[in-house]
This record gives sequence, structure tokens and C-alpha cells, in this order.
Amino acid sequence: MEASALGPARRGRRRTRAAGSLLSWAAILLFISAFLVRVPSSVKVYVMLHQKSPHVLCVTQRLRNAELIDPSFQWHGPKGKIVSVENRTAQITSTGSLVFQNFEESMSGIYTCFLEYKPTVEEIVKRLQLKYAIYAYREPHYYYQFTARYHAAPCNSIYNISFQKKLIQILSKLLLDLSCEISLLKSECHHVKMQRAGLQNELFFTFSVSSLDTEKGPKPCTDHNCEPSKRLFKAKNLIERFFNQQVEILGRRAEQLPEIYYIEGTLQMVWINRCFPGYGMNVQKHPKCPECCVICSPGSYNPRDGIHCLQCNSSLVYGAKTCL
Repeated sequence: MEASALGPARRGRRRTRAAGSLLSWAAILLFISAFLVRVPSSVKVYVMLHQKSPHVLCVTQRLRNAELIDPSFQWHGPKGKIVSVENRTAQITSTGSLVFQNFEESMSGIYTCFLEYKPTVEEIVKRLQLKYAIYAYREPHYYYQFTARYHAAPCNSIYNISFQKKLIQILSKLLLDLSCEISLLKSECHHVKMQRAGLQNELFFTFSVSSLDTEKGPKPCTDHNCEPSKRLFKAKNLIERFFNQQVEILGRRAEQLPEIYYIEGTLQMVWINRCFPGYGMNVQKHPKCPECCVICSPGSYNPRDGIHCLQCNSSLVYGAKTCL
């Protein structure tokens, strides 16, 4: 009877000691955490390459319209402290904002602003640390890719080669005023078996249409619609009209068809996005700039004009084009 009576009491004391032990550890952890420095998560900012950046603020949204007594701002970048007087490309405004005048690839990285201020004259100085991950980005190098088929001369005929050159010349002249470039990607001649018509020779063309820099084109674009996407859209319409006119002309032709002619309905088009080497698209990592070609972060690279930064653990710089 005594043993059974003492058992629950001992178990109660053990539970009390265990609970006390857990409370002690919780108190210690709470005490330690009060002295830990919390590193703020970085806010992502995107700056177009070779352009002026937006103002990168050194205040939170809550403090933006608040009254700050004796504020002092200090910025640190990937290469250390930023001194506005000594730096021609990065300036710090009187309100502490960081502004880049001509953003280069090498400027990408982590930037931290240290703010000290008093909420009121009587209160002690408060300190705030804001961290930004600033990335260079470029517009995608997009282009249209077309495929078309022509009834052809025998596949070993020089007339096919001559026609191919003439076709590219005509298309290039057609787009001259839009500062767009035609590039022949592939030209192949094949024997095609037709239903109830036996074998015939066909030329399979694949060509691309891309926009040139407006200042580099043979006829520089000075119109207000000089954006690459608008010029490419106009180029697409001109090319489609050109091939439709070939069908109309052949339909009105009374005599025998020529040896080489466009096959109606074979013109196909796809829109292709490409990023320059060292840049890539990543909707998950950069949701605020989903259609931007953002500079590859350390640990990744893009060696050619794909759209993704590939993993590379040995890459330690922004915009890597190789993985060594």
C-alpha cells in the first residue's frame, strides 16, 4: 500500500522537474535570442543595363512619410562603402536614396543601407538595416522564326540555290525601313511523295526575323514606334502579306506554273525568346520581372543565347558565361 501510494507522488515530482527544465531552457533561449543580430531578408531590385536606376530607398514603407530627427544614411555595396562624392555612377540623395546613373553588369550584388535616426528629440537613437539584391537585366533578344515550302527544280539544280538567294534579298529589302534583319537558318531540298501525284521536289526554308538596334540599321528608325516588338510585329505582317500575294498571283496565272513556286498554306511562324549570354529568365526566382533576362547569380551561368541560367557551383560572379 505504501509503495503504491508513493509511486504517483514520485512521478508527479519527475514531471514537475521536467517541466521546470523545459521552462529553464526556454528562458535561456529567449535571453540569447535577444542579443542575436537579425539579418534582414533582401528586397530584389531590377535595373536595366546601361540605364538609370529607380531610387533605392533607405527607409521602410512605414517610415517613408514619418518625421525623422537627425537621420544619417550609409550605403555599402559589393565593393564596400559607397561614397557619393567619389563615385560617378552611384549617388546618394539628401534623403538617403541610392541612384545609379549608368548601371553595369559588375554593379549587380547585395547592397545594404544603415539608417540612424531619432523618432523624437527626447528618444534615443534608433538603428535600421535594409538589404537589397540589385540585378542588372536586359530585354529578351526575341525573334520570329518562319518555315515555308516551295515546289522546286531537281534537288541538284543550281536554280534552287539562285532562287534561295533571291528570296532572302527580296525579304531583306521588304523590311529595310523597319531595321529588321532576315537570316536564313536552313534550306533543304527533299523528294516528297504526293497523293495521286507521284514524287515532286520541294525546298524547305527556315529563316528568322530579328530587330536590329535602331542606330545600327541601314535606315535608322526615327518613328515613335521603334520598340523592337512593334517593329517585329510589322515585319511579320509584311512577310505574311508577301506570301499571300504569291498565292494570289499564281491563282490569276493562265499559263503553266513556274518550276519554283510557293506552296499555299505552308508558311508557319513561331515567336522565340532568347537571352544574351550571362542572362536568363526565371519566373520563380524573379516573379516581379518574369519576362526580363536577369543577370545570372553566382552559382549559375548561361554560355549562349538560351533563356535559362544553368547551375554551376564554381561560378562566383554575376553574369557568368562559362563554368570552369
